[in-house]
Amino acid sequence: MSSDLILIADGNLGRGRRVATALESAGHRCEVTPHGSSALEIALVEHPRILVTQADLPLVDCGKLAEILRANPRTRAALFLFLGVEPGRQAPLGGIGDESLPPNAGTNDIHDAVEVLIDRQKRIEALEERASNDREFAGSLEELRPAELLQILNVRRLTGRLTLTPILRDGSTPVGWVQLVEGEIHSAAAGPAASEKALFRVLDWVSGEFHFEPREIDSKPTITSPTRSVLAEGLRQLYEWNRLAPKFPPFESPVKLAVDRGELPTTVNPLTQEILGLLESQDRVSDVVDNCRHPDYQVLRTIHTLAERGIVEFGRVRLAPPGAIAHALFDEAQVRRLRSFAARGTARGQLPASSKLLLVAANEATTEQFASLLMKVPGVELSPRFERGQVGSGDLESLARIDVDGDLFIDLVHLPNAGSFAALWPFAGHQALGTIFLFDARPGASAAGFAEISKELSTLPNQRTFHVVMRGEGEGHSPDELRENMSLIDDASLFLLPTESEKDPGSLLRSFFARIVP
Repeated sequence: MSSDLILIADGNLGRGRRVATALESAGHRCEVTPHGSSALEIALVEHPRILVTQADLPLVDCGKLAEILRANPRTRAALFLFLGVEPGRQAPLGGIGDESLPPNAGTNDIHDAVEVLIDRQKRIEALEERASNDREFAGSLEELRPAELLQILNVRRLTGRLTLTPILRDGSTPVGWVQLVEGEIHSAAAGPAASEKALFRVLDWVSGEFHFEPREIDSKPTITSPTRSVLAEGLRQLYEWNRLAPKFPPFESPVKLAVDRGELPTTVNPLTQEILGLLESQDRVSDVVDNCRHPDYQVLRTIHTLAERGIVEFGRVRLAPPGAIAHALFDEAQVRRLRSFAARGTARGQLPASSKLLLVAANEATTEQFASLLMKVPGVELSPRFERGQVGSGDLESLARIDVDGDLFIDLVHLPNAGSFAALWPFAGHQALGTIFLFDARPGASAAGFAEISKELSTLPNQRTFHVVMRGEGEGHSPDELRENMSLIDDASLFLLPTESEKDPGSLLRSFFARIVP
């Protein structure tokens, strides 16, 4: 691109300027404007790399702004970060590769999201350069999402097969592929699924490898919609799936008709008709979804609607033995969000087992203090080595397993911050729930010791950090003092955890883990 400018369009000028200050301190060039009309004028002249825009942008709304800039060859490569997107709002607002943040996002969150977009854009540009030579190329799905890959192939008008091999949590590596003719998606397959059903499954693969091979395609197309529209529809369905997932039945649920066949409606759409027919031979939600020709989200949504109308009913699925979650560190909504996070890269219908949460401590004493609180909470199991005092500051070791709901767990992993372990930091941080930086009573000194590892982990996609200060009796630090000593932009990720308190440790940790839940 011709410019490294980050354009911030925000009717809340105070927020816009705070964001600009944070980004400029990281070496970026920024310009702030209060509405969409001036943002459009600036963008057409200066061709910004990234646009940070208010979701309800005045004069020219953010969706129209993105549409206009995407239609211009000189600005089509810009990526958008939309601020203030309500959880229930339709997405994506812009295009493939864009990001959005909720209304309560802090300056730190915005800065991190912009860095993710910049990194993504560099990877897209590098792949576009490789793709321009009309030869084979390969890479990692962690680097580029399937939708981004297909968009690049579409822009370059390439013909061939994109093969994707995801890495699922059970260790399996199924294979899917998408064929293109002059950049337009021609056909797709993913396991037993084909056509758009397969394509939409592929879009949800976030871990694994890809390989593109130029080749002639002489078979009859099974996908005829334009690439841009079919990708937009696939991402919309994926978004709706994630938004409505708590309402959908688990894949492993038994399902059956709740009425006699004679009571079924006589006039139904083809999708509903197919599902009702499958219920004659299939008795689990997963089997109905896999055997139906329509995309997975449409099938689940229809099953959910039939259940609401009393036409089908679900059997009970026991995920945990009775009494296993009496401690209830997490409420039902938090469990659902944790399960959704843990399911990234997991095959649809497969129950995720665990997520990892990293712990970087100022010293062994703070680790022991934190663990002493954990061991008092039902549902937290300390590792035998740690209980025996055999885990030191230089050990990469699992410290504890936290029971979420009897079926899903969080593994708390101790990550050494010594420079000799630097090569391990990005591997440990990959797809982690987040990183806890555990400070002692001298937060300034602790922050200095965390500088190198914090910088390295901050480069990972979607990295989340939490700053925990272990505060003993009589050690009084105000949030403002701590924020200044720890060089935090805001205190949204700051948590004070007293080592001696009359309050129930479970109550303290429940509040703490509520912040960690995505």
